[in-house]
Amino acid sequence: MLPQIIKLNSIALDLLFPKRCVGCGREGEFICDWCRHSIERILPPICPRCGRPQPGGVLCPSCITWPAAIDGIRSPFCFNGVIREAVHQLKYRNLRALSGLLAEYLRDFLVDYPLAVDIIVPVPLHHKRLKERGYNQSVLLARELGKLNGLPVVENSLVRRRYALPQARTGSVIERRKNVAGIFFCEDSTINNKQVLLIDDVSTSGATMDACAQALKAAGATSVWGLALAREI
Repeated sequence: MLPQIIKLNSIALDLLFPKRCVGCGREGEFICDWCRHSIERILPPICPRCGRPQPGGVLCPSCITWPAAIDGIRSPFCFNGVIREAVHQLKYRNLRALSGLLAEYLRDFLVDYPLAVDIIVPVPLHHKRLKERGYNQSVLLARELGKLNGLPVVENSLVRRRYALPQARTGSVIERRKNVAGIFFCEDSTINNKQVLLIDDVSTSGATMDACAQALKAAGATSVWGLALAREI
């Protein structure tokens, strides 16, 4: 009976508040077929570490001298157009229902480009920002992805212990790495000897994910791969 009630509630909500495409406003889906085909994808060859397009699939100039803790960062999409608007709606406009569709995109990407992982860990928000927003968009994506691929989601193991400026407000790659250096902490035995899939909505320089990877590996993670829905190119 409960699944039927949930389905009826969902139908009622769709009638009262129909889904509209975040790209063009067309009624029916959060991202319509036309807008979905306009999304710019990141395709190989890419830098094996940061995931940016890179001829030959070798380390890009920025990564050659970067002593990264993270094993690699991957993203299915460029951070522009429809995907940029989708992230904005999820992150700042409280459109949490969008997380299911975006998690499907992440699942599809992992089917095409598998990563050896055991558990999913979302990038945490500082408690101040979490209180302001009311939710963590990376947690929503991680939960939905966990439902789709059957991997356990470990929340609250990774902690952001001090407030930092949003990465988008910082300048150079060096400044972004300094901005998040040492701000994450993990003291959870669940992480020990696990291959971690770290989830975030957007990757800019990769500094945030790398700072998370440092904390996770200090807690015993054997590997940490970052997966962000979109990447700034």
